[in-house]
This record gives sequence, C-alpha cells and structure tokens, in this order.
Amino acid sequence: MKVTVTRQNKKLWFKAENEKGNEAHIDGPEQNGGKGRGMRPMEMLLASFAGCAAFDFALILEKQKLNPDHVAVEISGERETIGQVTPFTKIDLVFRVAGDIPQNKAKRAAKLAVEKYCSVQASLHPDISIRHTVEILNN
Repeated sequence: MKVTVTRQNKKLWFKAENEKGNEAHIDGPEQNGGKGRGMRPMEMLLASFAGCAAFDFALILEKQKLNPDHVAVEISGERETIGQVTPFTKIDLVFRVAGDIPQNKAKRAAKLAVEKYCSVQASLHPDISIRHTVEILNN
C-alpha cells in the first residue's frame, strides 16, 4: 500500500493519491494560509477511523443476514495540547442504522467493528479513550 501526498500551492494545500489514482485533498488552517480546499489531517484521521469501523459494521451485519436500509457513523474527537503536539485523547463514534436490525445485534456489530476488526483503531495510541454507541433509526 502506498499513498503519495503532493503540495498543490505555496501554502498547505496537498493532494493525497493512492496507486489507483484515487485522491483526497488536505488543507491547513486559515492562519497558515489554508483555504478550505480539503480536510485537515486530523479530520482525515477521524474519517479513516469512521470509514474503517463503518465497513466492518456493515460486513458484520451482512454476515448475520441483516440488510440495513441506512448506515452512518458520526465521529468526534477531543484533543489535548502536549508541548508542540495536540493528539486525540478521546474519540466517540455514533453508529446510526435503519432497517429491521435488532438493537442487540447492532450493538454487538459496533463493538466488534471498533474493538476487534478496525485496523485504523488498532493503529491508534492505546491511551486514547474510545467509546461507541448505536442508534436505531425509524424508517
């Protein structure tokens, strides 16, 4: 697996491109010349975690022969300043699912997705507090 990140201007706008040519844009904060052309790096990290967990959640439900009408994961993170860095100290995920999905099966799928199968979560610092909840939406 390889991704190349290339500067797009004289400030902090970068393009990330994988080996298949898929791309995402990353931009810095306004105080450093960012123009909102892409996500900030820490937003990309949250998006990667939520995407990974969402994939695993959907696959687990599929293996249980459950077919949700809708799946979404909202993720939020809190950061702390430690010297020059501001790492995440807490991350919360909310799995939202619609369809004929039993609450207990959705909760178990979310737990497995976050705690066992998500490679992004496994790559994060173990001191980060990670919580998740599940909401069953009405169709």
